[in-house]
Amino acid sequence: MLFPVYWMVNVSLTRDRDMRKIPPNWFPVDATGEGYRAVLAQQLPYLGTSLLVGLGTVALTVLLAAPAGYSLAKLRPRGGGVLSFVLLIAQMIPGIIMAMGFYAAYLNLGLLNSWPGLILADSTIAVPFAVLVFTTFMAGIPEELLQAAKTDGAGPLRTFTAIVLPVSRNAVVTVALFAFLWAWSDFVFASTLDGGGDLRPVTLGIYQYIGNNNQQWNAIMATAVVASVPATVLLVAAQRYVATGVTAGAVKD
Repeated sequence: MLFPVYWMVNVSLTRDRDMRKIPPNWFPVDATGEGYRAVLAQQLPYLGTSLLVGLGTVALTVLLAAPAGYSLAKLRPRGGGVLSFVLLIAQMIPGIIMAMGFYAAYLNLGLLNSWPGLILADSTIAVPFAVLVFTTFMAGIPEELLQAAKTDGAGPLRTFTAIVLPVSRNAVVTVALFAFLWAWSDFVFASTLDGGGDLRPVTLGIYQYIGNNNQQWNAIMATAVVASVPATVLLVAAQRYVATGVTAGAVKD
């Protein structure tokens, strides 16, 4: 499983003229930093766009999904079961089908080639999953805690912001991590809704190194290595919270 990662790093340090050697170099002999210099010179705007879209997707996803999960778990509105089933079905729709629908809508709304359009599109993938995670996690919050807040005069909104959200930290971190990773690695929505310019995310920026007669493999792999760093750091830092968040509600007393 880790070999492709190792090979990506190896190729990112290999000179172009050494790429097709037989047998290949298993270690970066005569290592070069050309690929990483190309990343720093050309890919920073695309990395910035990916970061902006990722953080925007996290914010929008948590803003929409946390209140929805609280409502389904504790307020139990009429039709909540049907809504939960619809959210489950929504995750089965292929992204390319949604991308075509977004393209037709964005064409009329003027949102093509814009980061708000990408944030909205990427959030449609993250929100259904996030609502289900929040619902499962918040259903396990003791009713006595909410009743105590109600006794102290807190309404549903105050209870949600002052009690439920702080207690649901693990679920918030889990949702935020998955939403960011989905937005950071998105290619289907980006290639359909963002055709060019500096607002392209890094998943599209990497394609400037690929042409009919030219493939800059060390630059391609160097971009892939750099783009993997934020996701790797987030996964390592948040793994404890994710393990708790995704298993919440799996076992009942």
